[in-house]
Amino acid sequence: MRKSCIKVLKREGEPIRRALLEMDLLDNSARICSEEDYLFLPLTEKPPESQLKELPGEFELTEKEFEEQKGQLKLEDLLDNAPHFEIVGDIALIEDDVPEPQKVADAIMKVKKNVKTVLAAMSPVQGEFRTRRFRTVAGEDRTSTIHREYGSRFYIDLERAYFTPRLATERSRILTQIKDGQTVVDMFAGVGPYSIMIARKSPDIKVIAIDKNPDAVEFLRHNVELNSTSNVEAIEGDANIEAEKFAGVADHVIMNLPHNANEFLDAAVKLCAPGAIIHYYDITHEDDLFDSSLKLIEEAAERAGRTIEVAENRVVRSYAPHQFNVCIEVRVL
Repeated sequence: MRKSCIKVLKREGEPIRRALLEMDLLDNSARICSEEDYLFLPLTEKPPESQLKELPGEFELTEKEFEEQKGQLKLEDLLDNAPHFEIVGDIALIEDDVPEPQKVADAIMKVKKNVKTVLAAMSPVQGEFRTRRFRTVAGEDRTSTIHREYGSRFYIDLERAYFTPRLATERSRILTQIKDGQTVVDMFAGVGPYSIMIARKSPDIKVIAIDKNPDAVEFLRHNVELNSTSNVEAIEGDANIEAEKFAGVADHVIMNLPHNANEFLDAAVKLCAPGAIIHYYDITHEDDLFDSSLKLIEEAAERAGRTIEVAENRVVRSYAPHQFNVCIEVRVL
């Protein structure tokens, strides 16, 4: 069968494969194939230019004949309505209000052979530490796992610290901007997905990873050892307070705390060396994706006697109806 596809160098294929999965664009009914140094990733449809711009690295959109992927069991084969779920390590996460959760969990474990536990979320992400409560629907009764992402490993207990695999492509994108010899401050580091991935790029990069949740910092320190990233300094504390100790040292400041990052903008500007980039994440309405957030950043810079210039505004992903997770990147002068 002839299909639209992405042609990419084999050594650069995994980030794009992950991105296509996140966008529901990778066609699992066709078998991924290769020729010489290239991979060909089959697509469910020809994506619009806006989606192509979200893919990391260099690639070519083309067409190719693919073999049908025979015998691969899909969730749709077992369920009339296959719900959305995500996988962290060997744990699958579903919402508690899905119809027939036990049937859904059993189907997931049949289709995803690596899944050992299915958890249902009993609460939204909430509280100062952004945690959730879960109940075990199927498999082993636990909330801890080791998640693998682009060669990094992260130990996480999902009830004690926040983590989402949905930002894997975004973390990879930020990584490409970090250069040897630079200092990165991750203001809300959690278990370390940004910090450790960046630190693994080069031992000459210094990462200051801050989080207020003591459990998250415990896991962060464990993950520093797990990934042999001694160039990460893990700090338990309030980012507004810790910024006083690191004023003017950062070449990059990562502010991945949607909904509340605006409360830390003064501290973020204080962290910035001349020319540093702030990576500011927010949840915004489709009618005002960037402007209001950008104004808040400008006002914080003005209070510090600094100016900014916009490096990039981008939509990371859909968050809820008419709401989007966005990233605004500004250079602080």
